[in-house]
Amino acid sequence: MSLVVAIDGSSGAGKSTLARALAARLALPYVNTGLMYRAVAAQALRDGVDADDADALGRIAEGLRCRLTSTAPPALEVEGWPDAELFTLEVESVVSAVARHPQVRAALRRAQRALGGPGAVVEGRDIGSVVFPDALVKIMLVAAPEIRVDRRAEERGSEAAATRDAVLERDRRDARTTPPDAAPDAVVIDTTDRDEAETLAAALAVVAERTAEG
Repeated sequence: MSLVVAIDGSSGAGKSTLARALAARLALPYVNTGLMYRAVAAQALRDGVDADDADALGRIAEGLRCRLTSTAPPALEVEGWPDAELFTLEVESVVSAVARHPQVRAALRRAQRALGGPGAVVEGRDIGSVVFPDALVKIMLVAAPEIRVDRRAEERGSEAAATRDAVLERDRRDARTTPPDAAPDAVVIDTTDRDEAETLAAALAVVAERTAEG
């Protein structure tokens, strides 16, 4: 049976850091689904497509080309988009508006299932509840808002005030599309007072327990 580890959580909760480390430990591909939504938003900005144009955004999502790299562990790569270009404040400001459209979410969920279905650590929003509801391992990461803001600012080297506004506004927009609720069978891990090693240890314990049960 393929092992899918579904990790959900809000921006800055530590999903990417944990998922990358967990994938390396488990020798599984790492699929950062947020990159897909960011790539659609970035392409829309480049093409001048309005964030309310659901049909045009759906076509961008359908045309997105994603693959797993040959690195160890394999990781998601969106054709034509270096990661650095997907994490600008400009993209951050529109990605939630882009992601709210059913046409976009349906297209990207199909791609996510194709990439992660054979076995992967998949992180994003609504991964355990919608994309992989039958995943053996489901983890929900949470953290205090101020901690999440600090992490984003440190990652991007951007001004704290601008980052705080972007993170909190993204929370509000995301909540309207995918409420930050854990899947009923997900294990919630609070990363507020945990460092990366402690979070990884907690997640590995969840994996060990669920795989033993499964």
